[in-house]
Amino acid sequence: MVTDYKKFDLYGQTVLQRVNVKSSFEFTFPVAEQACFLYMLKGEVEYQSGADHLNIPAHQSLLLNCLKAGNQIRDIHSNDSSEIVIVTFHAEILKRVYEKEFPLVFTKNDQITNQQRGVINNDFLIQKYIEGLLFYFENPSLVSEDILILKLKEIVLLLSQTQQADIVQTILSQLFSPTTFTFKQIVEANLFSQISVEQLAQMNNLSTSSFKREFRRLYDDSPASYIKAKRLERAAQLLSASNERISNVAFDCGFNDLANFTKSFRHKYGVSPTNYRSKFNQS
Repeated sequence: MVTDYKKFDLYGQTVLQRVNVKSSFEFTFPVAEQACFLYMLKGEVEYQSGADHLNIPAHQSLLLNCLKAGNQIRDIHSNDSSEIVIVTFHAEILKRVYEKEFPLVFTKNDQITNQQRGVINNDFLIQKYIEGLLFYFENPSLVSEDILILKLKEIVLLLSQTQQADIVQTILSQLFSPTTFTFKQIVEANLFSQISVEQLAQMNNLSTSSFKREFRRLYDDSPASYIKAKRLERAAQLLSASNERISNVAFDCGFNDLANFTKSFRHKYGVSPTNYRSKFNQS
């Protein structure tokens, strides 16, 4: 149940919202050319989209797009109230606001991913940004069209400078260049990237457990086993065909620990990476 609601519109569309809700509540985001930045001021909610779900506690934020159906948030704790600030990015408004200087964050990056949501680390500047929005919600007479444009540009800039900048670019660029990849395309494109199984699951908009089940169905193997085998095969090819340093080969194949790489390589091929290369050089 909504107990208090405030919003600001720009060019006929809602761009800023402050929502107070009390258990029980459930909200399904409409399918539209828009993305949302949600900041939890108080309470805790659960985000769910198909098999993908996560909890968003107080002082954490989420960026998600709404190009597909199924995005939904609901309260977790009964008898508790929650307070959420939402910034909505409409594709047409962004085009109008950035008519002469379209930021790089809205252009498609090279990642092969279907990721529709990302948890954003709330650094000092984002927290101060939220505090500024709260001031305007309490003093709506001070808000003008120019202020709303500035606040929209400000959060875009702040998001593009977070540690999750790549995820931010992936999600926001989908507003202008929507592309859908298959499960296998995403897996194969990221085999040698230093990312975790959890991150691969997010790229497919799945929970980790659902991702593992789908992976086994398609590959008849676990993600960890299959990915390690492919990385070691790639490492063996590089060792036999180049003089690149062993540590660089390990890193290029997705290993971030040389000792672990050496141990895994020896277990698979019976010799160390150095001796494996020496055998090929002698032949």
